[in-house]
Amino acid sequence: MSGLAGHVEDYLRLRRALGFKLRFPGQVLPSLAAYLEAAGATTVTAELAIAWAGQPQGVHPVVWSHRLGAARGFARYLKTIDPAAEIPPDRIWPTKAPRRQPVILADSDIIRLVQAARLLNPALRAATFEAMFGLIAVTGLRLSEAIALDRADADLGDGLLTIRGTKSGRDRLVPLHPTVTSALAGYARRRDQLRSDLATTRFFVSAVGKPVLERLADRAFAQLTERLGLRTADRQPRIHDLRHTFAVRQLLAWHRDGQDVNAKMPVLSAYLGHVSPAGTYWYLTAVPELMELAAARLTQGGPR
Repeated sequence: MSGLAGHVEDYLRLRRALGFKLRFPGQVLPSLAAYLEAAGATTVTAELAIAWAGQPQGVHPVVWSHRLGAARGFARYLKTIDPAAEIPPDRIWPTKAPRRQPVILADSDIIRLVQAARLLNPALRAATFEAMFGLIAVTGLRLSEAIALDRADADLGDGLLTIRGTKSGRDRLVPLHPTVTSALAGYARRRDQLRSDLATTRFFVSAVGKPVLERLADRAFAQLTERLGLRTADRQPRIHDLRHTFAVRQLLAWHRDGQDVNAKMPVLSAYLGHVSPAGTYWYLTAVPELMELAAARLTQGGPR
């Protein structure tokens, strides 16, 4: 192993031992080491790091920014053992991509989606995506959380899910409506009937009895929404939009019931697994109907 590649491994090992996941840096930093060595460099230089970060073509500049951020983290570590290492400057490119406007689905469309998933082939694939898309729609789970759900974390007796290893790094409990618990129990029975030789302890499994891959879930969702006429050139719903739809429906219900939405927001934030209510307020700005209700209540002087 080369010197820079070894330093990359040491850096990743040290940071992960401190609790950092470093998924993206772990993917890209080996290529930085290879790039530097191909250029004849024995350490990180600002010029080469910037050139490496900006290599991918046809991407949003935020990708270059993320690559440069990974290089900066490694360079800061390397400088502690190699004074010649240079830390590239920050904020050369935008650090955030434009936020994509979510597609809010009608209840009837979600019902059609789940029913259409039931008709997929083979049978286990159909059962899995019917249950998974339905669960995300009624709980607002992230796709990654649904995929990572273990059978031991689905307490169907008490109607409670334990969501582990979340985006915020904190576990959380998600209570379920009895109808959802019943549907998940039905899926579990169907899953075990179709595959008695499961190669995973995950709750949701693929057609071959292994963990579901995100890209395959995305592909199934795209196929279903296109088949149902929900996907057009200008309207491209994602699985994550089911999460947005869940949050928006809850906020709309609180507004229409005259609830104090500000007081309720921490509850919704905790249920969705946001670090703070600030992340949840994005849903308020995402839908014109919500903005209209909020503006009307502000004018009337009611609770917000």
